[in-house]
Amino acid sequence: MDRITVFQTTGRIVMGAGALNGLPQEIKRLGGSKAFIITDPGLVQAGIVDRVETILREAGIASGRFDKVEPDPRIEIVFDALAHVRAAEADIVLGIGGGSSLDIAKVTAVMAANEGPIGSYFGIDLVPRPGLKKILIPTTAGTGSEVTPIAILSDDAEKLKKGIVSPHLLPETALLDPELTLGLPAKVTAATGMDALIHAIEAYTSKNATSLTDVLAVQAMDLIYNNIRTACANGKNIEARSRMLEGSLLAGQAFANAGVTAVHAFAYPIGAEFHIPHGIANTIMLIPVMEFNLMGNCSRFADIAGIFGEDTEGMPERRAAALAVCAVKELAEDLGVPRRLSEFGVMEEDVPGLAEGAMKVTRLLTNNPRDLTLEDAKNIYRSVL
Repeated sequence: MDRITVFQTTGRIVMGAGALNGLPQEIKRLGGSKAFIITDPGLVQAGIVDRVETILREAGIASGRFDKVEPDPRIEIVFDALAHVRAAEADIVLGIGGGSSLDIAKVTAVMAANEGPIGSYFGIDLVPRPGLKKILIPTTAGTGSEVTPIAILSDDAEKLKKGIVSPHLLPETALLDPELTLGLPAKVTAATGMDALIHAIEAYTSKNATSLTDVLAVQAMDLIYNNIRTACANGKNIEARSRMLEGSLLAGQAFANAGVTAVHAFAYPIGAEFHIPHGIANTIMLIPVMEFNLMGNCSRFADIAGIFGEDTEGMPERRAAALAVCAVKELAEDLGVPRRLSEFGVMEEDVPGLAEGAMKVTRLLTNNPRDLTLEDAKNIYRSVL
């Protein structure tokens, strides 16, 4: 039966090597005069933030900076960033970095025009008003946050990651410059790249997939799967870096509209409680969740095997679907990405609590191609201890 669907994404996307040099024009186009940068200490150390500030200064644009974003940022980081933005009387927010910095930038910009409390905005379409204008500049090919109306924050009290979903989180402009990813270490390239690949896989197999999201997800899988090894092995390869950044963006557009599924639902509790980096948490959970989900939509997983270059011609659909899992296993091995939860201190006694946490992420589980129970969740976690 036909259904009514909605597709939304960032209104302006500027992409290409050297695109960062056009940042002042993008700020002026949006009427900004006092920019505020939200980023993390690593990018300050790498010299990227100084480069941005120099570009702004030479263009006569005033800027301030908050550079204390942490991985899997806590809710409290928003409050700290918001105080700095208000003190600077900024009129445009620049998020620079990986998904954590971009998410903090999005939420901070929104909170600048909404009273809160922030807890009242966790969920879907609960933010009343737009915030400050924002430009997002990713430095990893991973989260696709620059084109999603989603921000994820860690709630330490509940040991969970929580999401705010609102069109007001979409930036006015996404600026993607692959030159900013050239210095990314191989391990970070692998983890963030796998995260982007998983976004595309989950968007394609989501119950909410549409013809529009399918086109984006398929192209994203092709770009990421066929370039991630090169990007990790030769980080200065600008072609591979460009294709990875493009793939990450397309995957972000796909999952922002189709939704992700159980892989992310399982990754959230282990990320929040054991501080496993998001891309690693997703990669660990990908294979067992794919194996569980195969029978929920064999044809889609068979398609994925073909996209990954597996020869499935004349093969029974179920067997072809299984080759998608084989391809992902081989990729994870080539990239040297961690595969076991025990590497991060997770033990058998932790499984019941983690499973209960995963089952609370109903926003994502409703998209999953196969229904799962609490006992299923426990078994999936146990399979990768």
